[in-house]
Amino acid sequence: MRFHADLHIHSKYARACSRDSDLEQLSWWARRKGVTLLGTGDFTHPAWYGRLRESLVPAEPGLFRLRDDLERAVDGTLPPVLTGGPLRFMLSVEVATVYRRGGRTRKIHHLVYVPGFDAAEAFNRAAGRAGDLASDGRPVLAMDSRDLLEAVLACGDGAYLVPAHVWTPWFGVFGSTSGFDTVEECFGDLTGHVFALETGLSSDPAMNRRVSGLDRYRLVSHSDAHSPPRIGRETTVFETDLDYFAVLRALRTGDGHAGSVEFFPEGGRYHLDGHRKCGVRLEPHETRERGGRCPVCGRRLTVGVLSRVEELADRPDGAGPDGAAGVRSLVPLPEAVGEVLGVGPGSKKVRLEVDRLTAALGPELAILEDVPVGEIAACSPRLAEAVGRLRRGEVRRDAGYDGEYGTIRILSPDGTPQPG
Repeated sequence: MRFHADLHIHSKYARACSRDSDLEQLSWWARRKGVTLLGTGDFTHPAWYGRLRESLVPAEPGLFRLRDDLERAVDGTLPPVLTGGPLRFMLSVEVATVYRRGGRTRKIHHLVYVPGFDAAEAFNRAAGRAGDLASDGRPVLAMDSRDLLEAVLACGDGAYLVPAHVWTPWFGVFGSTSGFDTVEECFGDLTGHVFALETGLSSDPAMNRRVSGLDRYRLVSHSDAHSPPRIGRETTVFETDLDYFAVLRALRTGDGHAGSVEFFPEGGRYHLDGHRKCGVRLEPHETRERGGRCPVCGRRLTVGVLSRVEELADRPDGAGPDGAAGVRSLVPLPEAVGEVLGVGPGSKKVRLEVDRLTAALGPELAILEDVPVGEIAACSPRLAEAVGRLRRGEVRRDAGYDGEYGTIRILSPDGTPQPG
């Protein structure tokens, strides 16, 4: 079975996340997007954990589904879901660790997965000794990354950890501000239990493969959604049984790991270097020429993902190991439709048009990836042209920096396709 998994999301109990991030809305949007396997997010938070225990029932090994009555409880604010297929949940949480190592303060984010509520309870007991779990759905723990991994492994067979958005300056394992140069430096004697890395929105697998030390890791991508409509903006694709342990085997061995759907990395918030307050965005060589200082105010620049990749890379751009899993870079369907209509992606006009398109053609990811352009043209000729160009990578990229999202344009300002 081939399916999309989005295993890094947040609930309404995480800071800076939408109050709409409840199970009803998350499940509705996952189906709309075409995501089959969704992380629960935030299982360490007592209120969310209680909600999960109440609302999820066992399905395939290690996975859960919503109780039937909850799946139907749309409350009138959302149209009926017109796309079928199963939706399953995997217990997941993003954990921040803050600690001193090597004379520096380290702030590293990790994704933790467990196959059942008993293992989740065991992890929560260990995590609760290092931080206040009720304060945030993404808890901050005074714990070394290596010790966090040890606590995960102690939860029993199937529990595993994936370093989150590994290149992000502030919170990635390789981040320029508080990270390390290798996975081994971070996890020490337990490094062999790490087998996958999350690329993050500002990098893609091709960038990661420039570092030969990462060849043994599966590269995964997820949305890190802070609101339900963001689900599926990045996904990992599997060709396995719909089963927690089948997914785990695919990540360990590569067999069944079919690649990912990615942001164009320039669309992420930390692709290039810069200083947002001064409106300064720099390429890596420009940052080096300026000694890492903002040319306007003289303060230190936020060194982004591309600079950090170049610092650690031992291969040229475009190089990498043979047999790497496939990658497709896309933009969310509302953004493409917004360009076609000449309005913002969050407008009512776009919402109505996406409703019409998904009713006629299927989930959003299918429209962007698989639906023949001719079928799209029957609904919207201009969108068909835009999707064709998107699939060929014919886009204009204005890269993000210092917390500012980049922009990916498929059409020119007058609404016509970008020149090839």
